[in-house]
Amino acid sequence: MIKNKHYFVADTHLGVPNYEASLVREKKLVRFLLEAEKDAKVIYLLGDIFDFWHEYKYVVPKYYVRLLGTLASIVDRGTPVHFFTGNHDQWIRDYFQKEIGMIVHTKEYEITIDGKNFFLAHGDGFDLTDKKYLFMKRLFGSKIIRIMFASIHPRWAIAFGNAWSKSSRKSHSEYDLIDKGEEELQFKYCNEILKTKDIDYFILGHRHLNKEYILEKEKKLIILSDWINESGYALWCGEDLKLKSFE
Repeated sequence: MIKNKHYFVADTHLGVPNYEASLVREKKLVRFLLEAEKDAKVIYLLGDIFDFWHEYKYVVPKYYVRLLGTLASIVDRGTPVHFFTGNHDQWIRDYFQKEIGMIVHTKEYEITIDGKNFFLAHGDGFDLTDKKYLFMKRLFGSKIIRIMFASIHPRWAIAFGNAWSKSSRKSHSEYDLIDKGEEELQFKYCNEILKTKDIDYFILGHRHLNKEYILEKEKKLIILSDWINESGYALWCGEDLKLKSFE
């Protein structure tokens, strides 16, 4: 089979709401990845794959063995996997690169695929008026804060991180999750980028919308859904970018 397709998925939020439900979702994600591998040239994981991730120099969370093993096998068999850090799983060191072989991105990434220009990112931090969120994002990205957090025993640090992550998700109001149309911040942000850059396709996560927008200059934005509700993904097959759902 010709491997010429590109797959994009985000916001699987493994770890919530509990172990049992997360395990079902993890197995579904593994099935998706194994299906995608058959004809995938590249697979992109666009952030918040884990609801919380923190790794120490010698310690990583004990869960997700099915997913991590599958990803390592896919990479070993020759299919590149790109991992983007999201706001829930940004505290990585080098485990994904060294042990799994994934290509890790900590910020937006622009790439040309089959002659088309793509802008890929998790999608958080685009609201420049949200000073509180931007401050917290910079704070959690601080090397000093990461060193301090890593000094806490994993038994307590990971438990605290999981609790904080769940609380962070619950703090979002129902209004935050509503499609705001052309008032959508990611929609506005991408249109701003188009003023200075020639981007054909934007693919983002974070907002959990499972929505396709037509931007200025007939460019396209896709915001992927989370896998708690819809299991959305985007597929580029060489001619068009399509938004799909995995059953």
